[in-house]
Amino acid sequence: MTPFTPHNLQKPGFAGDLPNEIERLLAATRDLQCSPAPPVISRVVLEGLVRMAEFLLILLAGLCAYVFSAAPSHRYDSSYFFLLSLPAVAVGTVLAIQAIGLYKISVFRTFPAKALRLAAGLACVFGIALVAVASLRLEAVYPRAFLLAWFCCGLVALGCERTALALLVDRLIRMGRFVRRTVLVGGGAAADNLLQQLGRQAQADLQVLGIFDDRADGRSPTVVAGFPKLGTVDDLLEFARRTRIDLVIFTLPITAEQRLLEMLRKLWILPIDIRLAAHRNELQFRRHSYSYIGTVPLIDIFDRPIADWDLVLKYCFDRIVGAALLVLLAPLMAAVALAIKLDSKGAVLFKQKRYGFNNEVIEIYKFRSMYADALDFGAAKLVTKGDRRVTRVGHILRKTSLDELPQLFNVVFRGNLSLVGPRPHALHAKAAERQYDEVVDGYFARHRVRPGITGWAQIHGWRGETDTPDKIQGRVECDLYYIENWSILLDIYILFATPFALLQTESAY
Repeated sequence: MTPFTPHNLQKPGFAGDLPNEIERLLAATRDLQCSPAPPVISRVVLEGLVRMAEFLLILLAGLCAYVFSAAPSHRYDSSYFFLLSLPAVAVGTVLAIQAIGLYKISVFRTFPAKALRLAAGLACVFGIALVAVASLRLEAVYPRAFLLAWFCCGLVALGCERTALALLVDRLIRMGRFVRRTVLVGGGAAADNLLQQLGRQAQADLQVLGIFDDRADGRSPTVVAGFPKLGTVDDLLEFARRTRIDLVIFTLPITAEQRLLEMLRKLWILPIDIRLAAHRNELQFRRHSYSYIGTVPLIDIFDRPIADWDLVLKYCFDRIVGAALLVLLAPLMAAVALAIKLDSKGAVLFKQKRYGFNNEVIEIYKFRSMYADALDFGAAKLVTKGDRRVTRVGHILRKTSLDELPQLFNVVFRGNLSLVGPRPHALHAKAAERQYDEVVDGYFARHRVRPGITGWAQIHGWRGETDTPDKIQGRVECDLYYIENWSILLDIYILFATPFALLQTESAY
């Protein structure tokens, strides 16, 4: 990969005039940008998984207590036990731990210091259970020995789990798996003040990569609080495609409305969270209007689409349903492969480069529908009606979209495609002899999510040839609607609607 170089360092003679410290900072930032960034782990997902794990642990502890505390003189009512005791106490334990603030990454890491609070929360739950048993006169069904054994088993289980969790989280933090890679837009005194405040947040877990600013005068110095200015907002677009960025913070005042809008029009196409620093704004909103990094308030502008649990749900849906479809459609795919082989010479499958998530170049699998000596790997020339490059079997495959079936391998094994999403376009595809991004404003915003085999555009008639600006405009509008309105139910609906949409073959050649 060619190292990223911002425009302000490409001017003749400029680099030689930089002080040594600035050159060192820029070199360090380039090294960081070129090195692979480990994928970030969602705090929301991890905290949710811990809740589920502890719910199950309390259930298991109850089972153990039931088995080992049972005596011939006590006969427990198993229906009451399973339907009331275990779930009620397990839910109560999770709610109690949540109420005392023990479901946070910072707390996971420092468990030994919070052990007494955890024990107190569990004791409170079992104390309430003990009072409820006495009030309802259920001592014969749930004797105190059972509740005490359950409490002890639960305390040991949670203590062991939290100790292991502390070691795991500490290791993940040292690996940078929770760090949000952050850049600032806007330099000067506002950026300096924000960086100093962020530096005082002990649990912020931010990694500031640098600053981008369109200003080139004295209001935007080359280095702010030890962080280099890396270029303009246009440079930031290229930078974000070369390395992982999780968060962009604008340090501009909310009163700079026009300047903010101009920059947001460029950055909204990126799959990142965008925030406006509010620590110096005189205009105050209600507390719930802000998100916070430690105690530093931020105003939410854009959120990364399909994040946290939504991303987990979509990932599982793609892999499970994709694998099922691959098995169900295996006989059909085998028949198609045989037909291709009998119809013309050449490989059955071919790989084509397409634009994927965050405008990355990916390779997708397709059944070969053209003669081997006429394959167009870059799709420099769109297939048109009666195109002589297409084989006899290829015409049928393209009409029915059966040539797309091998992309299930991308979904299940490579993970660079989803079942449902914006269709990935070829690298050199054009509409009216112009690149798609030149035809449609905000075209690259469709790359904020992983592309799919089928999508909202395909079931609304926008499949096949995209030779005019209207066709690509309609497809992109559908893609953006899908991204903004995503739900797992929408994916299911699109999958069921796709076979019926394939019956419309007017634009598929």
